[in-house]
Amino acid sequence: MSHILPIIMLVVANVFMTVAWYGHLKLQQLGVIKDNTPLYLIIVLSWLLALPEYLIQVPANRIGFEGNGGAYSLAQLKVIQEVITLLVFCIYSMTAFGMHLQWNHIAAFFCMVLAVVFIFWK
Repeated sequence: MSHILPIIMLVVANVFMTVAWYGHLKLQQLGVIKDNTPLYLIIVLSWLLALPEYLIQVPANRIGFEGNGGAYSLAQLKVIQEVITLLVFCIYSMTAFGMHLQWNHIAAFFCMVLAVVFIFWK
């Protein structure tokens, strides 16, 4: 469980982060947020959505870090987090914005997977 719990927490945190960063764009497309909505309101809304991300991300890193009895080095946690971020973003952008994966997206993801392989290589 010490291997899985931080990853699950990182996935949940990244969902909040992705919605906080890009959700306002979807709300604008849907007409919920108008083009003339003040930027400070968008920032406050994004920060409110990002707060749960921080409340999950920080403990995930603390629990997962080998210095605290976790299973991962600092570098491993960072690479895992980046891969999760890319996966969550791809799923979100395909479902919310209708983005289609192209060969270069797949190639970039493959490079990230290679980063995971290399960071775990002993």
